Amino acid sequence: QPLLEESGGASVQAGGSLTLSCVPSTYWFITYCMGWFRQAPGEEREGVAFITSAGNTGYADSAKGRFTISKDKDKKTLFLQMNALKPEDTAMYTCAARVDGFCDLTPRPYKYWGQGTQVTVSS
Repeated sequence: QPLLEESGGASVQAGGSLTLSCVPSTYWFITYCMGWFRQAPGEEREGVAFITSAGNTGYADSAKGRFTISKDKDKKTLFLQMNALKPEDTAMYTCAARVDGFCDLTPRPYKYWGQGTQVTVSS
């Protein structure tokens, strides 16, 4: 069983919406910094959004105003609501957890990763 399991990826038309979910196998992940990252073929992994243990959020410029990260502690689930999707949002989206006390969009310090869910946006 993976430590983090994503779902919700799909193929959609530009302008559409998707909600990605990430369920940790261990509850305490949701109480730490968690983030969403994406990687398109031939591109480096980039941070999309993060949420701190206190619920503060941060977004990449490309996601601001369109994406919303949230978490439901009761359901033990991390979400990424994506609206107004663009073809350039096409990528494998992965959730991750960081446990070093810090929280930002830098992928490297995140220690626990899911396997990803594919989002494809067609024009």
